[in-house]
Amino acid sequence: MNSPTPPEVAPPAAEDISKDAFLGGAFHLLQPRRGGFRAGHDALLLAATVPRNATGHALDMGSGAGAVALAAAVHAPGLSLVLAEREPSMAALARASIALPENAALAPRLDVVELDLLAPRPVREAAGLADARFDLVLSNPPFHPAGGRLSPDARRGAAKSLPEPGFLVRWLAVAGALSRHGARITMILRPDNLPELLEGMEGRFGALHLYAVHSAPGDPAIRLLASAVRGSRAPLLIRPPLVLDEALRRAVSSGEAEISVS
Repeated sequence: MNSPTPPEVAPPAAEDISKDAFLGGAFHLLQPRRGGFRAGHDALLLAATVPRNATGHALDMGSGAGAVALAAAVHAPGLSLVLAEREPSMAALARASIALPENAALAPRLDVVELDLLAPRPVREAAGLADARFDLVLSNPPFHPAGGRLSPDARRGAAKSLPEPGFLVRWLAVAGALSRHGARITMILRPDNLPELLEGMEGRFGALHLYAVHSAPGDPAIRLLASAVRGSRAPLLIRPPLVLDEALRRAVSSGEAEISVS
C-alpha cells in the first residue's frame, strides 16, 4: 500500500529559496525561505548521532532538502548516503544543494532518489533501493499527530504531519527491509510517537536506546532520539536525557557535538 500522494505544489521560485550555511559553514543548504520545511536543531541532532568513523552506505528516509544527509556526510567522511524523498520540489532542492560549489567535497558521497518509500518493493528496487542494502538508516519523519492542525503551507504540512494513523509502523517496516542484519537505525520523534515506535520495532530491531530531549532541565521532553539495531535481541534501554542548553545548541550548530547512541 502506498502512502498518500502529497499535495500538488509548484516548485518554489528562486526568490523564495535561501542558501544557508550549517555547521560553521561546513555545508550549505538550499531550502524554502518561507514555505516548506526548514531545517533546524532536529536535523542537526540526528546527524550528530553518526559516529565520526562510520563507513558503508547510509539512507536518509524522507530527506527533504537534505540537511540530515549533508550534516552526516560532514560528520563521517567515510560514509556514503542516499537521500530518499517523495516530494519533487524538495528532491530538486536536495540535488541543487549537493551541486553547490560549497558542497563539492561532499557531493561524490551523496545521491538523491525521488521515491515514495512506502511503494511496493519492486518500485523501490527499480529506484536502486534493494533490500538489506544499508548499514545505517537515519530518519526525521513526519511526526505530528494525524488529523491535527495542519500548516497552511502544503509542503510544510506534508513534511511535518503524520499522513495517517499507523504511518510510523509502516515506515519502520520499510526501514527494516532496507537495512542489513546488524545495521543501525536512528530517528528523531515526538514523545507521543513512542507506542507506534515500539510497535514498528517489534520483530525487526532490538537494542533500542531512547534519549528524551528537553529544552531545559525540569521541562517535559520535546523530542525522542531513538536508536536500534536490525536483528538484535538486546533489551530496551532508557539513556540519560539530553538538555538543549546553550552549550549543546552551540555544539550541535557548529558540528562539534557527537551524540553516542550505541
